[in-house]
Amino acid sequence: MQVGITGHQRLSDEDSWTWVADTIRAALSPIEAPLIGISSLAIGADQLFAFLILKLGGELRVVLPFPTYADTFTPGKDLDGYRDLLSRAGAIEVLAAATSREQSYLAAGQRVVDLADWMIAVWNGKQAAGLGGTGDVVRYAVERGKRVLHIDPTARRVAQYF
Repeated sequence: MQVGITGHQRLSDEDSWTWVADTIRAALSPIEAPLIGISSLAIGADQLFAFLILKLGGELRVVLPFPTYADTFTPGKDLDGYRDLLSRAGAIEVLAAATSREQSYLAAGQRVVDLADWMIAVWNGKQAAGLGGTGDVVRYAVERGKRVLHIDPTARRVAQYF
């Protein structure tokens, strides 16, 4: 089973990450091998998901939005987390840079959806802040008929879209 992720990088309530992790773990745990997680390794939901995939014995596959993606991470914890997870990936696909970073992020999100059997979205349900945000990726997944597990960290609700 190939599961993709899209989601927020930051949450206003940092304690919500524990609830999000527990919810993702509960969704992934019943999946029989092979469990394959697909992520772009952005900070926040993507890296949390990738860590959980590996912890559950799954394989991590990474889609990078452009070749110099590592340069977008803040040195320290964010960059270290990215590099650690990238080094543990079973496969890495690097997309050619689009005309803007936002277009590259959208292309990467769409590629994750295209590769996944179903998606997990850590999302407050609001419009994307910029092109390629979580809302855009969820909309693309729904248009493609992918199942989406919507984890709303603000309301602490879980819903499914088919």
